Amino acid sequence: MKILYIEDDAEIGQWVSGDLTERGYEVVWLTSGDRAGERMKGADLVLLDVMLPGLDGFTVGQRLKKEYPATPILMISARSSIEDKLHGLQFADDYVTKPFHPDELAARIEVLLRRFDKRVSPQLQLGHLRVHPDENRLVDSESGEEIILTGKQFQIFMYFLRHPNQILTKDQIYEAVWGEPYLEGDKTLMVHIRYLREKIERDPGNPQIIETIRGIGYRVRL
Repeated sequence: MKILYIEDDAEIGQWVSGDLTERGYEVVWLTSGDRAGERMKGADLVLLDVMLPGLDGFTVGQRLKKEYPATPILMISARSSIEDKLHGLQFADDYVTKPFHPDELAARIEVLLRRFDKRVSPQLQLGHLRVHPDENRLVDSESGEEIILTGKQFQIFMYFLRHPNQILTKDQIYEAVWGEPYLEGDKTLMVHIRYLREKIERDPGNPQIIETIRGIGYRVRL
């Protein structure tokens, strides 16, 4: 999925574009909106800052929305007044204020992509697994049999799929799934992943889907 990202702050721009790239997005980063129209080809979403040199984000966004009404626009800004938000939401599809957590931004992007049907397929093929995220189903595509996961197992697996190719620490996974801090030495996550592997791996003793990154955590490659 391609994101056109318009942000003039170099530090924020590097941080956001780097994080989104790690999450599997193709990011085209511009520091002004002057050439935004030229770079819109193939963009699935526009991430647009308000305070820009030259044309401000409101003006750029209005022009882009008029020309590309089927492409979602997510405004980001340090301007948090209700007037600014209402102004932005007259044409934009969402508005998030700085500072924000990268997981919140990623979640908002995912919601907009789903709302605008920008996700090409409602299913994902991962080796012998066929994943139906919208239906909470996992199928062995070779046998056609559904693989039944527990609630926690499915949450863990989907967290991996929302962060493809990323090395995820035990802390990150545990806090995302259980909603509380991970305590060093707690074996809960490790046990759940062991049982998850027994259900989805061809050879759980030599896992090919959920990799163990020794000393750090786990990774799922797409």
